[in-house]
Amino acid sequence: MDQPVLQKSPKTFSDMLRVRFKGILDPIGAFLNKIGLTPNAMTLIGLAGHIGAAYLLARGEMLWGGVVVMVMGPFDALDGTMARLRGKTSRFGGFLDSVVDRYAELFLLGGLLIYYSNQQLWLPVVLVYAAAAGSVMVSYTRSRGETADFKVTAGLMTRVERYIVIVLSLLFNRPIIALWILAILGNLTALQRIWLVRKQAAAENDLI
Repeated sequence: MDQPVLQKSPKTFSDMLRVRFKGILDPIGAFLNKIGLTPNAMTLIGLAGHIGAAYLLARGEMLWGGVVVMVMGPFDALDGTMARLRGKTSRFGGFLDSVVDRYAELFLLGGLLIYYSNQQLWLPVVLVYAAAAGSVMVSYTRSRGETADFKVTAGLMTRVERYIVIVLSLLFNRPIIALWILAILGNLTALQRIWLVRKQAAAENDLI
């Protein structure tokens, strides 16, 4: 479960979206809490939806895969909303949400990998690999940086931006466009975060 955002001025695009759609998410989250669903259950339902979307992508059904991903998108925000409305969060919930986010994105890329492999289109296969590497490294640089007490939230292509690119490209049946964008900008974002951490380390005289 994502930790609730308390800042009055959102610092990231993801934070801005949560604040902007709070009036929509809160009533839905309250209803889901009322019928007995838990935030962790919502997280796992979202993962199941992404696995279904990956299956569609592997079959070449890009439009329907994009529709499923678009429908599943709000689930990522609802688990955090439900936890906030319950007045409590859990460390396991936050851990589960982060892990599921990584798996969900990799499942989608895996679906595209299977499709392009079956078509023997090797350039898209390489792009899928590069996009997956960028996705993992964007997440890892933030995780490792914050473990070392650096602030690592900036970036050209964070998860929300990546999902917008994926959904739009699938809805227009142009997944190759998303792969180019993710392969290039995803890895540039990881490098951007490495540079950001280096600047903070230099400012603290913590370079060797």
